[in-house]
Amino acid sequence: MFTRVSKILIKVVIFLVLTILTQVGGLFYLFYLLCFRWLKKAYYSYRYLAIPMMIVVYLICNLLILPAISPIFGRVALPITSGPLRPLSYVTILCNRHYVKPRLNEVMYDAAVLINRQYPGTTTLYLDANFPFADGFPLIPHLSHNDGKKLDLAFYYRRKDSGHYLSEAPSPIGYGIYEAPKAHEINQPEICRKSGYSMMYNLPGLLFSPFGDETLELEPDRTGRLLEILTRNPEIQKIFIEPHLKQRLQLNSSKIRYHGCYSVRHDDHIHLQIN
Repeated sequence: MFTRVSKILIKVVIFLVLTILTQVGGLFYLFYLLCFRWLKKAYYSYRYLAIPMMIVVYLICNLLILPAISPIFGRVALPITSGPLRPLSYVTILCNRHYVKPRLNEVMYDAAVLINRQYPGTTTLYLDANFPFADGFPLIPHLSHNDGKKLDLAFYYRRKDSGHYLSEAPSPIGYGIYEAPKAHEINQPEICRKSGYSMMYNLPGLLFSPFGDETLELEPDRTGRLLEILTRNPEIQKIFIEPHLKQRLQLNSSKIRYHGCYSVRHDDHIHLQIN
């Protein structure tokens, strides 16, 4: 009895984790369980084909079906192949975290095209956006990526030694490697630390700093120009970066705001949202 209950609990946990991470992954896990049960009864020796079957079906749905039906729910998939705008990590795509409102997709693609024209060869890399369905469904660990109107972007980076631009980021997922304040800049992280928000505020850095590429640094020209383009677009409501980066990049738009100590730091990525 205990073993049966334990197995059920494990399956429930797997279902919940996959649903939290991908929104639809739990449904495919149920598909796997049904396939495994059917194969076990009808073709016992082929029962372990259930896992490959689930993976193939998931990839087909992930790459073809979900992008085709998400517009019915008011969201579209951001570009995923080569071009001026693409994901930093394809884990974002596999987890269905690259969906936005059509207006945001247009705004972001147009901005990426402009940057590419002004700085040939530049690729704008996006991080987490939103899930394909249902306003209000949380995109953990984010506080607000639940309505198709939010998108995180990686900064543009260059080599510290040569100054050459690279289409990559120091963190494998784009988060957690900070562009810390310099001596003469506003040190908001220190202010938040003294206010008792140190753990949450620095959490991505605690998790991902060991995997960072220390040879890269923020490329200010491209990053500043992108932020200028975005703030001039009437569709953009607000942008979050750390105060010291707004100061460093000499940005004056009121749309560029500070998010508060209760959120994670934003000197590793740009958060933007539309009206």
